[in-house]
Amino acid sequence: MSHYDHTRDPCPWVILNDFGGAFAMGAIGGTLWHGIKGARNSPRGDRAISSIAAIKARAPVVGGNFGVWGGMFSSFDCAIKGIRGKEDPWNAILSGFCTGGCLGIRGGPRAMLGSAISCGILLGVFEGVGVLASRLMAESTRPQLPVYSDPAAPSTAQPA
Repeated sequence: MSHYDHTRDPCPWVILNDFGGAFAMGAIGGTLWHGIKGARNSPRGDRAISSIAAIKARAPVVGGNFGVWGGMFSSFDCAIKGIRGKEDPWNAILSGFCTGGCLGIRGGPRAMLGSAISCGILLGVFEGVGVLASRLMAESTRPQLPVYSDPAAPSTAQPA
């Protein structure tokens, strides 16, 4: 039996899809964040203009940062799936560790290790919550035997 998830696209397409999805998520979140921030940090009459200026300046940067993280994570995830030959939560944890390490490499070995451990722990928490939620949902959908009353059993009701 194969350990691969055949419902998803092959890895090169998954990487591009995850990169685009992460970019879109970061751009939308950056638009909301910097729109509110730009409006709050401006004089009363210029709030709309300042908000739009902040969005134009910073939202694409946030989207790009999210996109790089998502694309790198997906690349490591595909590589680790190929190396290990199976799909389980450890792939995401290891991918998060590798992604954090690569993103922190410019800060030196200490920053790289700290970033790698932080991302690995963060993905471990995400995967743990996902496994816990799936187990809780599986409990509620487990098939149960119906309860039948036995017609041959004597009735316990008292005659009135």
